[in-house]
This record gives sequence, structure tokens and C-alpha cells, in this order.
Amino acid sequence: MNLPYAEDIGHYWKTSQRTPDEWMGQCRKLIEEIGGKVLAEGFGAAEGKAAFMFCFSLDGDEFKVVWPVLPSCTGDVKAARRQAATLLYHDIKAKAMTASVLGNKVAFFSYLMLPDGRAAASLAVPELSDVFPVLLRRG
Repeated sequence: MNLPYAEDIGHYWKTSQRTPDEWMGQCRKLIEEIGGKVLAEGFGAAEGKAAFMFCFSLDGDEFKVVWPVLPSCTGDVKAARRQAATLLYHDIKAKAMTASVLGNKVAFFSYLMLPDGRAAASLAVPELSDVFPVLLRRG
């Protein structure tokens, strides 16, 4: 996937003084406030790409978010990491609000962890028809 430059999306570019660790702490707090349990979190980088990972459980389902750090055209990697953690937090916050109306599984569906360890959003369309019967049996 070709990602846009961090500066080009504009959202949360150099708007916060919180560190990525502080934003991840806010993610933990949000999930715990809606009755979830944080299972794992981390940051990783390889071959010039980086991402934050956040796994949690809600109502017996497990969810996994992998949020990319966008490349910086100015080389400000620190600001790009801060932006990514901020975006991750706000995405989880928006989904938590949606969950209060539509339920956790609906709100966080794209992050639903499948039996093979992938998130639902990573499935190709033909694979969906193979996996949905398994998901329906589980809940």
C-alpha cells in the first residue's frame, strides 16, 4: 500500500506535545473504560516502515489494530510517530463511541482477530465468504 506523507494529510501534524507512549496509555484507558482488556501493544519498524500495534479483547472477541507511521517528506520521524499514535487513539475513541450505540463487534469489526491471527480488514473479498460461517458460529 502506498501511504500518503504525514505532512500531506494534515490531521494531527505537530498539534500535540504528548508522546506516543502517552497516546498508547490513552488507548489503554479507553478500552478499559468500555470493559475491555488490553492484551498487547507495541511499536515496530523494519525496512523503512513503522507501525503501532494494539490488541485487546471485548465481550470474548479479540481485536488487533496495526496503525502505520506515515512517511515524512521533511524527515521528521518523531513528529510522524506522534501523529500515528494520535491518529490511532482518535480512531479507537471514535469506534468506542460507535460501540456505545451499535455494540463492540460492529464498531471494531475491521479489527476483529480471525482464527488465523489476521484482522478482518486484511481479508480479500473472496476470503470473506469462507470466514463468515466461522465467525457466525463463534458469536
